[in-house]
Amino acid sequence: MTAATATMTAMGAERTDGSSTQGWSAAMSTALESATAIGRRFAAGDEQALAEIYGQWSSLVYSLALRSLGNATDAEDVTQKVFVSAWRGRERFDPERATVSAWLVGITRHTIADMHESRARERRLAEQAAAFAPEESVPSAEVDLADRLLIADEIARLDPIPRTVVHLAFYDDLTHVQIAERLDLPVGTVKSHIRRSLSKLRGRLEVSHGPAS
Repeated sequence: MTAATATMTAMGAERTDGSSTQGWSAAMSTALESATAIGRRFAAGDEQALAEIYGQWSSLVYSLALRSLGNATDAEDVTQKVFVSAWRGRERFDPERATVSAWLVGITRHTIADMHESRARERRLAEQAAAFAPEESVPSAEVDLADRLLIADEIARLDPIPRTVVHLAFYDDLTHVQIAERLDLPVGTVKSHIRRSLSKLRGRLEVSHGPAS
């Protein structure tokens, strides 16, 4: 008798007496009931359930984010956003139709996609700023964390109308004509706001990185 045959025979014997199968089924049933119970508590607004879910699944969320984004800081940011989003949207979670883990993975995928899109917007902003001074050493291919903070800070410093124009152009991907129609502004004014705002951004990046040697 081969080892494989012996193993299968032993498994057959266990199924015959039912003890191993019953034990496994009982364990699975208990685990599913426990997961469903936590899901119900979570959906009902139990903060302790949130803490338990975070302790059990935050490492998975972080690993998925890190694998996709390749940056620990961004992965930590995604992890925080996922659980904040889950908590705020807990009323939409139905523990009778989905598991907590599957629901969290879905939120994680959307949050990672949002982070990639945010990176793309920041690159476009930096590239537009660099276009105003190609001779300067302004990074355009990659935008590191410090540059991203500078970009966000400079946008926040803009006056209300220029800030709105920049957000519509680079965060909502509207054309100059669409922005002009939405804000009831001449197209030339929209272009001027964008040009001046990018010039300010370029100046901040130059101060941060220094001129080319």
